[in-house]
Amino acid sequence: MKSQGFLGSNINQVKAHNVKMLLLSLLFSQKLSRVQLAERTGLSNTTITNLVAELFDQGLITESNCLDDEAPETRPVGRPRTAICLLPDAKYVLGIHIGVGTYTVAVTNLNNKILASQRTTFNITDPPEQVMNAMACTITTLIAENHIKNKKIMGLGIGASGLVNVSTGVNVLAPNLNWQNVPIKDYFEEALGFKVLVDNNVRAMALAEAYFGAARNVESMIFVYGRIGVGAGFIYKGRVFRGSAMGAGEIGHITMLPEGGEPCRCGRSGCLETLISEPAILNQAAQIAKSQPDGLFSKLSSKSDNNDMMEKVFTAAREGDQAILEMLETRAYYLGCALVNVVNLINPEMILLGGVYAQGQDLLLDPITKTVRENAFAGLGKQVRIQATSFGWKVGVLGAAALALTNFFYLPE
Repeated sequence: MKSQGFLGSNINQVKAHNVKMLLLSLLFSQKLSRVQLAERTGLSNTTITNLVAELFDQGLITESNCLDDEAPETRPVGRPRTAICLLPDAKYVLGIHIGVGTYTVAVTNLNNKILASQRTTFNITDPPEQVMNAMACTITTLIAENHIKNKKIMGLGIGASGLVNVSTGVNVLAPNLNWQNVPIKDYFEEALGFKVLVDNNVRAMALAEAYFGAARNVESMIFVYGRIGVGAGFIYKGRVFRGSAMGAGEIGHITMLPEGGEPCRCGRSGCLETLISEPAILNQAAQIAKSQPDGLFSKLSSKSDNNDMMEKVFTAAREGDQAILEMLETRAYYLGCALVNVVNLINPEMILLGGVYAQGQDLLLDPITKTVRENAFAGLGKQVRIQATSFGWKVGVLGAAALALTNFFYLPE
């Protein structure tokens, strides 16, 4: 058994911890008086005064003469209390979300608000170095076009598909990209000169929701994302759970059909991903179109327009294509069954869904929730909140930026 270390804290570490708590309090509450900061952090008024003064000197916070949660009639007589708040544009971070065949880059502020972004496609047969070079060029152009000074940029967060070693920043294996042992962190640190943190893209999405979205003040949550692949991110008390080998969250490779399942890109068969990913859903829809050439989806899919094929599947279901609707309900049932197992194992407070599950939430959310409610052990499914991501398609790049914000500003090691 590995020996457990018990480390003391010197005065500098205590101060750094107190600064983190103060900044997080301001992030979650926006505006707080010095008294409120002392109450929420458990720090003395003197400590709060000293820390606030330092953050003022660094240009990270400001103050105003009103508090949003105080009605005029309840405020004390005399000089109004001043509210302390973050200056969101005092610093910036960069984010890159690497999907399968697409990447999105963005610049965000301390509130994780996107100031500038760009989405680009790439060929998954291109060498990783070629793809990363294109990303670096896109970021450099984005910074220059928006007149952002490098000294205000704290670092770069990258959410990558597949298995990622966070310590080394290596993309160990991304089957859907055909990437293996790609040194993402080293490449971007050398190319751009910023601090870089790389993690699995779905874990990054979960982090964005925990600190900047729907899962604020939620103790335990799971983010499930489906597009070309299917993955999950687990957050407990504000921390990402990665597992002993950085592989936690590979929900897409739960074996759902031990016999007779479709082959998966991971090399096995019958994985959840073969049932509920975008390619799996489109394959089912194509079979329906072939068997029902006069059906609504068949007609929609033959049109040359700007709508992606997944949206045509959802449109057909919304407009009454019964076969497509039943197929989607079956796909939702499979995902619900997988989530039943997750609920039984982890008992999270919230489950958030992204990617195609958010895109078709009006069709998928109810049957997914129904399956979880009816099948989880001892009524656990009735207690978990299940909803779509609060960030839509932006969740990937906001997750990448959240990696940088939490690790380089709010919770630096």
